[in-house]
Amino acid sequence: MALAGKIEKQIEINAPAEKFYHLFKKECYHISTASPANIQAVDVHEGDWDKHGAVKVWKYTVEGRNETYKERVEHDDVDMSVTLVGLEGDVFRYFKSWKPVYKVIPKGKGSVARLSIEYEKLNESAPDPNAYVDFMVSIAKDVDAHITKA
Repeated sequence: MALAGKIEKQIEINAPAEKFYHLFKKECYHISTASPANIQAVDVHEGDWDKHGAVKVWKYTVEGRNETYKERVEHDDVDMSVTLVGLEGDVFRYFKSWKPVYKVIPKGKGSVARLSIEYEKLNESAPDPNAYVDFMVSIAKDVDAHITKA
């Protein structure tokens, strides 16, 4: 059984790719407003909100559990992707490395959100990260609704 892997889901959204990417890159503090059932808070620990390499701490709820996640953000303006490279947090009870990616691709009047997690488990008994990628899908849908409603 492989300990390292990547899990990915793709959803169509109504929001323009540029607006979706902009919110994740420059205004992720709005995600707790857009998706309050999932994200309770996002705070900058080092750097500025919209700067590549900034360190942020997320407080969230997944499968009814309150968890925290400290990440270093990487932006790719060409591919319109935001990578949240894991530094500390509850996921590290089961995983040695953790790297969620929110990527958005223009499609017609809307977009396609490609959500993925690259990970390495600590051991074979660690759970697969299916709940976390579903969590990312839920956030993306909430952000889409927030943007298209605005």
